[in-house]
Amino acid sequence: MSTKARKLTYSLAINEALKQIMKTDDSVFIIGQGVKSPWYVGNTCKDLISLYGEERVIDTPISENAMTGAGVGASLAGMKAVVMHPRVDFSLYAFDPIINQAANWSYMNGGRASVPVVFWLAVNRGGEQAAQHSQDLHSLFSHIPGLKIISPSNAFDVKGLLISAIKDPDPVVFIDDRWLYNKEDVVPEEIYEIPLGQGVIRVTGDDVTVVASSFLVNESVIAAGVLKGEGIKAELIDLRSIKPLDFELIIKSVAKTGRLVIVDGSWATSNIASEISATINEKLFGKLKSSVVRLSLPDSPAPASKTLEAVYYIKSGQIIQAIRNVVNS
Repeated sequence: MSTKARKLTYSLAINEALKQIMKTDDSVFIIGQGVKSPWYVGNTCKDLISLYGEERVIDTPISENAMTGAGVGASLAGMKAVVMHPRVDFSLYAFDPIINQAANWSYMNGGRASVPVVFWLAVNRGGEQAAQHSQDLHSLFSHIPGLKIISPSNAFDVKGLLISAIKDPDPVVFIDDRWLYNKEDVVPEEIYEIPLGQGVIRVTGDDVTVVASSFLVNESVIAAGVLKGEGIKAELIDLRSIKPLDFELIIKSVAKTGRLVIVDGSWATSNIASEISATINEKLFGKLKSSVVRLSLPDSPAPASKTLEAVYYIKSGQIIQAIRNVVNS
Protein backbone atom coordinates (compact mmCIF):
# COMPACT_ATOMS: atom_id res chain seq x y z
CA MET A 1 0.00 0.00 0.00
CA SER A 2 1.33 3.43 -0.93
CA THR A 3 1.77 6.24 1.57
CA LYS A 4 -0.42 8.70 -0.34
CA ALA A 5 -3.22 9.41 2.12
CA ARG A 6 -5.22 12.18 3.77
CA LYS A 7 -7.77 12.62 6.52
CA LEU A 8 -11.34 11.56 5.77
CA THR A 9 -14.41 11.28 7.93
CA TYR A 10 -15.94 7.84 8.39
CA SER A 11 -18.92 8.72 6.17
CA LEU A 12 -16.72 10.04 3.35
CA ALA A 13 -14.58 6.90 3.58
CA ILE A 14 -17.75 4.89 2.87
CA ASN A 15 -18.41 7.20 -0.07
CA GLU A 16 -14.91 6.73 -1.43
CA ALA A 17 -15.10 2.94 -1.08
CA LEU A 18 -18.36 2.87 -3.04
CA LYS A 19 -17.04 5.16 -5.77
CA GLN A 20 -13.87 3.13 -6.24
CA ILE A 21 -15.46 -0.32 -6.23
CA MET A 22 -18.24 0.81 -8.59
CA LYS A 23 -15.62 2.24 -10.95
CA THR A 24 -13.61 -0.97 -11.04
CA ASP A 25 -16.55 -3.42 -11.12
CA ASP A 26 -19.59 -2.73 -13.32
CA SER A 27 -21.59 -5.46 -11.59
CA VAL A 28 -21.75 -3.49 -8.30
CA PHE A 29 -24.87 -1.42 -7.70
CA ILE A 30 -26.63 0.20 -4.75
CA ILE A 31 -30.30 -0.20 -3.96
CA GLY A 32 -32.17 1.16 -0.96
CA GLN A 33 -34.17 3.88 0.69
CA GLY A 34 -32.91 7.42 0.34
CA VAL A 35 -29.62 6.63 -1.40
CA LYS A 36 -29.87 9.99 -3.18
CA SER A 37 -30.95 11.87 -0.06
CA PRO A 38 -28.47 13.44 2.41
CA TRP A 39 -31.23 13.30 5.03
CA TYR A 40 -31.21 9.50 4.90
CA VAL A 41 -27.60 8.56 4.24
CA GLY A 42 -25.55 11.66 5.03
CA ASN A 43 -22.79 12.09 2.46
CA THR A 44 -22.09 8.35 2.14
CA CYS A 45 -23.67 8.25 -1.34
CA LYS A 46 -22.59 11.74 -2.44
CA ASP A 47 -22.28 12.10 -6.25
CA LEU A 48 -22.94 8.42 -6.93
CA ILE A 49 -25.97 9.04 -9.14
CA SER A 50 -24.15 11.65 -11.22
CA LEU A 51 -21.24 9.25 -11.67
CA TYR A 52 -23.07 5.97 -12.26
CA GLY A 53 -26.68 6.83 -13.05
CA GLU A 54 -29.99 5.69 -11.62
CA GLU A 55 -29.63 2.19 -13.04
CA ARG A 56 -26.79 1.53 -10.58
CA VAL A 57 -27.95 3.80 -7.74
CA ILE A 58 -31.57 2.83 -7.19
CA ASP A 59 -33.63 4.88 -4.72
CA THR A 60 -36.55 2.65 -3.73
CA PRO A 61 -39.95 3.18 -2.14
CA ILE A 62 -40.31 2.29 1.53
CA SER A 63 -40.61 -1.47 1.11
CA GLU A 64 -37.76 -3.18 2.91
CA ASN A 65 -38.73 -6.71 1.93
CA ALA A 66 -39.12 -5.87 -1.78
CA MET A 67 -35.89 -3.88 -2.15
CA THR A 68 -33.88 -6.50 -0.26
CA GLY A 69 -35.39 -9.32 -2.28
CA ALA A 70 -34.52 -7.44 -5.48
CA GLY A 71 -30.92 -7.08 -4.32
CA VAL A 72 -30.66 -10.77 -3.44
CA GLY A 73 -32.21 -11.81 -6.74
CA ALA A 74 -29.88 -9.58 -8.74
CA SER A 75 -26.89 -10.99 -6.87
CA LEU A 76 -28.02 -14.51 -7.73
CA ALA A 77 -28.13 -13.44 -11.37
CA GLY A 78 -24.53 -12.21 -11.45
CA MET A 79 -24.70 -8.70 -10.01
CA LYS A 80 -23.29 -7.51 -6.67
CA ALA A 81 -25.91 -5.61 -4.72
CA VAL A 82 -25.30 -3.24 -1.82
CA VAL A 83 -28.70 -3.01 -0.12
CA MET A 84 -28.99 0.14 2.00
CA HIS A 85 -31.30 0.16 5.05
CA PRO A 86 -31.07 3.66 6.59
CA ARG A 87 -32.34 2.21 9.87
CA VAL A 88 -31.31 -1.27 10.94
CA ASP A 89 -34.57 -1.52 12.91
CA PHE A 90 -36.65 -1.84 9.75
CA SER A 91 -34.42 -4.43 8.14
CA LEU A 92 -36.52 -6.78 10.27
CA TYR A 93 -39.16 -6.56 7.53
CA ALA A 94 -36.60 -8.18 5.21
CA PHE A 95 -35.72 -11.25 7.27
CA ASP A 96 -37.03 -13.63 4.60
CA PRO A 97 -34.64 -12.56 1.79
CA ILE A 98 -31.74 -12.06 4.25
CA ILE A 99 -32.07 -15.19 6.39
CA ASN A 100 -34.19 -17.71 4.48
CA GLN A 101 -32.70 -16.94 1.09
CA ALA A 102 -29.28 -15.23 1.03
CA ALA A 103 -27.80 -16.89 4.12
CA ASN A 104 -28.87 -20.40 3.07
CA TRP A 105 -28.41 -20.31 -0.69
CA SER A 106 -24.82 -21.55 -0.97
CA TYR A 107 -25.38 -24.36 1.53
CA MET A 108 -28.60 -25.53 -0.13
CA ASN A 109 -26.85 -25.59 -3.51
CA GLY A 110 -23.82 -27.53 -2.33
CA GLY A 111 -21.51 -24.52 -2.69
CA ARG A 112 -22.20 -24.28 -6.44
CA ALA A 113 -24.00 -20.94 -6.11
CA SER A 114 -23.40 -17.89 -3.94
CA VAL A 115 -25.06 -14.58 -3.12
CA PRO A 116 -22.49 -11.74 -3.24
CA VAL A 117 -24.71 -9.18 -1.52
CA VAL A 118 -23.96 -6.63 1.20
CA PHE A 119 -26.76 -5.69 3.59
CA TRP A 120 -25.81 -2.17 4.71
CA LEU A 121 -27.64 -1.54 8.00
CA ALA A 122 -27.31 1.87 9.69
CA VAL A 123 -27.58 2.16 13.48
CA ASN A 124 -29.23 5.39 14.68
CA ARG A 125 -28.83 5.46 18.46
CA GLY A 126 -29.52 8.48 20.63
CA GLY A 127 -31.25 11.74 19.79
CA GLU A 128 -34.39 10.73 21.68
CA GLN A 129 -35.46 8.42 18.86
CA ALA A 130 -36.93 5.82 21.23
CA ALA A 131 -37.05 2.04 21.07
CA GLN A 132 -38.10 1.43 17.45
CA HIS A 133 -35.33 3.62 15.96
CA SER A 134 -32.35 3.03 18.27
CA GLN A 135 -31.49 -0.66 18.09
CA ASP A 136 -28.13 -2.24 17.30
CA LEU A 137 -29.00 -5.74 16.11
CA HIS A 138 -25.56 -7.17 15.33
CA SER A 139 -25.93 -9.98 17.87
CA LEU A 140 -29.20 -11.05 16.28
CA PHE A 141 -27.65 -11.36 12.80
CA SER A 142 -24.59 -13.13 14.22
CA HIS A 143 -26.79 -16.10 15.17
CA ILE A 144 -27.48 -16.91 11.51
CA PRO A 145 -25.21 -19.41 9.68
CA GLY A 146 -24.15 -18.18 6.26
CA LEU A 147 -23.91 -14.49 7.15
CA LYS A 148 -20.65 -12.61 7.74
CA ILE A 149 -20.77 -9.38 9.76
CA ILE A 150 -18.46 -6.36 9.76
CA SER A 151 -18.57 -3.60 12.36
CA PRO A 152 -15.83 -0.99 11.72
CA SER A 153 -14.72 1.62 14.25
CA ASN A 154 -12.94 4.18 12.04
CA ALA A 155 -12.61 5.60 8.53
CA PHE A 156 -9.55 3.54 7.53
CA ASP A 157 -11.23 0.27 8.45
CA VAL A 158 -14.64 1.05 7.01
CA LYS A 159 -13.19 1.65 3.55
CA GLY A 160 -11.08 -1.52 3.52
CA LEU A 161 -13.73 -3.73 5.11
CA LEU A 162 -16.55 -2.48 2.88
CA ILE A 163 -14.52 -3.14 -0.27
CA SER A 164 -13.71 -6.65 1.00
CA ALA A 165 -17.38 -7.23 1.84
CA ILE A 166 -18.53 -6.22 -1.65
CA LYS A 167 -15.91 -8.51 -3.24
CA ASP A 168 -16.82 -11.43 -0.97
CA PRO A 169 -18.84 -14.20 -2.67
CA ASP A 170 -21.06 -14.65 0.38
CA PRO A 171 -23.65 -12.35 1.99
CA VAL A 172 -22.16 -9.80 4.40
CA VAL A 173 -24.00 -7.64 6.93
CA PHE A 174 -22.38 -4.20 7.31
CA ILE A 175 -23.29 -2.69 10.69
CA ASP A 176 -22.83 1.04 10.08
CA ASP A 177 -22.89 3.21 13.22
CA ARG A 178 -23.89 6.83 12.55
CA TRP A 179 -22.18 7.94 15.76
CA LEU A 180 -18.96 7.44 13.79
CA TYR A 181 -19.88 9.51 10.73
CA ASN A 182 -17.87 12.61 11.69
CA LYS A 183 -14.86 10.76 13.11
CA GLU A 184 -11.71 11.43 11.05
CA ASP A 185 -8.83 9.09 10.26
CA VAL A 186 -5.97 8.92 7.78
CA VAL A 187 -7.19 6.99 4.74
CA PRO A 188 -5.12 5.94 1.69
CA GLU A 189 -6.40 7.29 -1.62
CA GLU A 190 -6.02 3.99 -3.42
CA ILE A 191 -8.39 1.05 -3.24
CA TYR A 192 -7.43 -1.51 -0.56
CA GLU A 193 -8.94 -4.41 1.35
CA ILE A 194 -9.00 -5.50 4.99
CA PRO A 195 -9.67 -9.25 5.37
CA LEU A 196 -12.92 -10.17 7.07
CA GLY A 197 -12.57 -11.97 10.39
CA GLN A 198 -9.33 -10.31 11.49
CA GLY A 199 -9.30 -8.17 14.61
CA VAL A 200 -6.55 -5.74 15.53
CA ILE A 201 -4.87 -4.59 18.76
CA ARG A 202 -5.42 -0.84 19.18
CA VAL A 203 -3.66 -0.46 22.53
CA THR A 204 -1.09 -2.85 23.99
CA GLY A 205 -0.96 -3.83 27.65
CA ASP A 206 -0.49 -6.76 29.99
CA ASP A 207 -2.91 -6.17 32.88
CA VAL A 208 -6.29 -6.78 31.24
CA THR A 209 -7.72 -7.47 27.78
CA VAL A 210 -10.60 -5.28 26.59
CA VAL A 211 -12.61 -6.38 23.55
CA ALA A 212 -14.94 -3.99 21.71
CA SER A 213 -16.25 -3.09 18.26
CA SER A 214 -17.61 -0.11 16.35
CA PHE A 215 -18.25 3.08 18.36
CA LEU A 216 -17.30 1.44 21.64
CA VAL A 217 -13.72 0.96 20.46
CA ASN A 218 -13.29 4.72 20.65
CA GLU A 219 -14.81 4.87 24.13
CA SER A 220 -12.47 2.05 25.15
CA VAL A 221 -9.44 3.94 23.81
CA ILE A 222 -10.41 6.84 26.06
CA ALA A 223 -10.76 4.46 29.00
CA ALA A 224 -7.36 2.85 28.33
CA GLY A 225 -5.73 6.28 28.27
CA VAL A 226 -7.21 7.27 31.64
CA LEU A 227 -6.27 3.96 33.25
CA LYS A 228 -2.71 4.15 31.95
CA GLY A 229 -2.30 7.22 34.16
CA GLU A 230 -3.36 5.05 37.11
CA GLY A 231 -0.80 2.37 36.27
CA ILE A 232 -3.29 -0.06 34.68
CA LYS A 233 -2.17 -1.22 31.24
CA ALA A 234 -5.16 -2.41 29.22
CA GLU A 235 -4.79 -4.22 25.91
CA LEU A 236 -7.60 -3.20 23.57
CA ILE A 237 -8.80 -5.47 20.75
CA ASP A 238 -10.97 -3.98 18.00
CA LEU A 239 -12.97 -6.91 16.59
CA ARG A 240 -13.67 -5.21 13.22
CA SER A 241 -15.64 -8.33 12.23
CA ILE A 242 -18.43 -9.67 14.44
CA LYS A 243 -18.64 -12.87 12.41
CA PRO A 244 -16.31 -14.62 12.06
CA LEU A 245 -14.75 -13.55 15.37
CA ASP A 246 -10.97 -13.49 15.62
CA PHE A 247 -10.75 -15.90 18.54
CA GLU A 248 -7.08 -16.59 17.90
CA LEU A 249 -6.24 -12.95 18.66
CA ILE A 250 -8.53 -12.79 21.71
CA ILE A 251 -7.25 -16.05 23.22
CA LYS A 252 -3.62 -15.02 22.75
CA SER A 253 -4.21 -11.69 24.51
CA VAL A 254 -6.21 -13.14 27.42
CA ALA A 255 -3.61 -15.89 27.91
CA LYS A 256 -1.12 -13.05 28.45
CA THR A 257 -3.21 -10.76 30.68
CA GLY A 258 -5.37 -13.31 32.54
CA ARG A 259 -8.28 -10.85 32.62
CA LEU A 260 -11.04 -9.94 30.16
CA VAL A 261 -13.61 -7.16 29.86
CA ILE A 262 -15.95 -7.36 26.85
CA VAL A 263 -17.76 -4.18 25.81
CA ASP A 264 -20.80 -4.92 23.65
CA GLY A 265 -23.35 -2.35 22.47
CA SER A 266 -26.22 -4.83 22.28
CA TRP A 267 -28.50 -6.18 25.00
CA ALA A 268 -27.01 -8.36 27.71
CA THR A 269 -28.80 -11.63 27.00
CA SER A 270 -27.31 -13.86 24.27
CA ASN A 271 -25.04 -11.23 22.76
CA ILE A 272 -21.53 -11.24 21.28
CA ALA A 273 -20.06 -10.70 24.74
CA SER A 274 -21.78 -13.91 25.88
CA GLU A 275 -20.20 -15.87 23.02
CA ILE A 276 -16.72 -14.52 23.69
CA SER A 277 -17.07 -15.07 27.44
CA ALA A 278 -18.17 -18.68 26.98
CA THR A 279 -15.30 -19.45 24.60
CA ILE A 280 -12.66 -17.89 26.85
CA ASN A 281 -13.96 -19.81 29.85
CA GLU A 282 -13.80 -23.04 27.82
CA LYS A 283 -10.29 -22.41 26.49
CA LEU A 284 -8.53 -20.51 29.30
CA PHE A 285 -10.42 -21.18 32.53
CA GLY A 286 -7.30 -22.23 34.46
CA LYS A 287 -5.35 -19.17 33.34
CA LEU A 288 -7.90 -16.53 34.33
CA LYS A 289 -6.99 -14.30 37.27
CA SER A 290 -10.57 -13.07 37.67
CA SER A 291 -14.03 -13.67 36.26
CA VAL A 292 -14.77 -12.45 32.74
CA VAL A 293 -16.82 -9.23 32.81
CA ARG A 294 -19.42 -8.37 30.17
CA LEU A 295 -20.43 -4.72 29.80
CA SER A 296 -23.62 -4.57 27.73
CA LEU A 297 -26.89 -2.67 27.45
CA PRO A 298 -29.60 -3.54 29.99
CA ASP A 299 -32.32 -5.90 28.78
CA SER A 300 -34.66 -3.01 28.14
CA PRO A 301 -35.75 -1.15 25.01
CA ALA A 302 -34.00 2.16 24.38
CA PRO A 303 -35.56 5.12 26.20
CA ALA A 304 -36.72 8.32 24.48
CA SER A 305 -35.70 10.66 27.29
CA LYS A 306 -32.31 12.35 26.87
CA THR A 307 -31.70 11.96 30.61
CA LEU A 308 -32.33 8.23 30.46
CA GLU A 309 -30.27 7.86 27.27
CA ALA A 310 -27.28 9.29 29.16
CA VAL A 311 -27.29 6.32 31.54
CA TYR A 312 -28.58 3.68 29.10
CA TYR A 313 -25.76 3.81 26.56
CA ILE A 314 -22.22 2.69 27.40
CA LYS A 315 -19.57 5.41 27.59
CA SER A 316 -15.95 5.54 28.70
CA GLY A 317 -16.76 6.11 32.38
CA GLN A 318 -18.51 2.74 32.71
CA ILE A 319 -15.67 1.00 30.87
CA ILE A 320 -13.10 2.59 33.19
CA GLN A 321 -14.97 1.39 36.27
CA ALA A 322 -15.43 -2.13 34.90
CA ILE A 323 -11.70 -2.43 34.18
CA ARG A 324 -10.76 -1.11 37.62
CA ASN A 325 -13.06 -3.67 39.25
CA VAL A 326 -11.53 -6.54 37.28
CA VAL A 327 -7.92 -5.55 37.88
CA ASN A 328 -8.45 -4.87 41.59
CA SER A 329 -10.60 -7.94 42.32
